[in-house]
Amino acid sequence: ADCRYTCHQECRSLIQLDCRRPGQCQGQLSPESTLLPPCSQNVTQTVEEEKPEPPTVQEIKQKIEKYNAKVTNCLLMKLNDDGTYTGFIKVHLKLRRPVTVPAGIRPQSIYDALKEVNLAEMTDKRTSFYLPLDAIKQLHISSTTTVSEVIQGLLKKFMVVDNPQKFALFKEMRKDGQVLFQKLPLTEYPLYLRLLAGPDTDVLSFVLKENETGEVEWDAFSIPELQNFLMILDKEEKDKIQQVHRKYERFKQRLQQTLKEARGKPG
Repeated sequence: ADCRYTCHQECRSLIQLDCRRPGQCQGQLSPESTLLPPCSQNVTQTVEEEKPEPPTVQEIKQKIEKYNAKVTNCLLMKLNDDGTYTGFIKVHLKLRRPVTVPAGIRPQSIYDALKEVNLAEMTDKRTSFYLPLDAIKQLHISSTTTVSEVIQGLLKKFMVVDNPQKFALFKEMRKDGQVLFQKLPLTEYPLYLRLLAGPDTDVLSFVLKENETGEVEWDAFSIPELQNFLMILDKEEKDKIQQVHRKYERFKQRLQQTLKEARGKPG
């Protein structure tokens, strides 16, 4: 009532008030009293969305049959006896920063994959390089595979040893001629999203990008990575300076050529 503290409905159990004004708030406000009444003026009431009921096995079966009917390749979904299902998703890699990988490690063989050999653990040497921009990786996953597991699986396939928290999976959608990106929570199930959207990647596709949270968490990077970033920024700065110099040098040459041609003309 005095400090006008407000919070979300779902956050009230987490609120612990520590008022500094004796006799006013301390010991008198409960978490329930920090909520604005539903009819308060000039306040937008937050309505908690009701989570839809999970689909039944029969509904999943119908969706899979409808999905497979639209598939133009062999990447079909398969329903298991326990109600789970498996299928394929394609992930576009759009990473602007270099990744860290083990140095001097041979490519992973089928034997290594079957034996789950982690080649990254065979050496402490590290190097950084850029993954091909907009490369596409196809994954065979289950309906129980989460976004977090997809990210970890991608990093393992490319032997990337960076912290998985540096990356995020986005869904890319096209609407009214615009490309929209939405970051997926780590607990989301990508295969279910693929099932709902259908096999057309123009409707929905998945993209792996850097986990941009507003401010960069530099503490998550090692010293060699930070030094590498400084080298990259220095190179980008020099390249930008050269682009500006070339741009105005061309303007200067055109202006000089125009003046030269105009000297012999009257007026």
